[in-house]
Amino acid sequence: MKTKILLAAIFSSSLLAASASPSDDVSSAVQKLSDAASYTWSATVVVPADSRFKPGPSSGKTIKGDMTYVKMGGRMGTIEVYMKGTNAVLTSPDGGWQTLADAQSDEQGPGRFIGAMVRNFKSPAAQAAELVGECTDLTQTNDAYAGDLAPAAAKKMLASRRGNASVTNPSGTATFWVKDGVLTQFEIHVKGTVTYNDNDMAVDRDTTVQISDVGATTITPPDDAKKLMP
Repeated sequence: MKTKILLAAIFSSSLLAASASPSDDVSSAVQKLSDAASYTWSATVVVPADSRFKPGPSSGKTIKGDMTYVKMGGRMGTIEVYMKGTNAVLTSPDGGWQTLADAQSDEQGPGRFIGAMVRNFKSPAAQAAELVGECTDLTQTNDAYAGDLAPAAAKKMLASRRGNASVTNPSGTATFWVKDGVLTQFEIHVKGTVTYNDNDMAVDRDTTVQISDVGATTITPPDDAKKLMP
């Protein structure tokens, strides 16, 4: 009797493993990352040399249920942000630290942009989870899973930086890398024509996010930043 139960359990497990789709595999890997106590990430964006908008590299750390740190490079220099929910402190033009409220009072500073980022912030795990659902069909090659983005998803990504822009011929792909059952990297490639203020812009953008130090990441804000945090 015990032998029959054991064989039935093995057979059932084999069927479940065989029925798991690439989408299921990636979703499971993303969930494991989301469940992790902490992780570090870095993101790079590659665009054509003649592109008007050239985002700088960014990186960050997140502690589940607690704090997130983001560092961004761009035209305004490097900005560092520590976030707890909707509260944030960030670097100030004089090299010190300021609250988000103080930063938003300066119309010439990055406060407006940072405020929008804090309100709309999504961790890499949350971004990847959405991305899996926006892929029409994922296929596996070794430890990578790749698929096409639904046109509506590609259109949304292309227009995200311009709220009232229109997009034509949107297309895109997504690729996920998994190691030991956990997401380690994902890449989004989108292209299309974005029309904003009657100007047409050909967009071809590749964003790569790499994950590291899963479960071993710590965040230690400088004392001056800590004093401003709630």
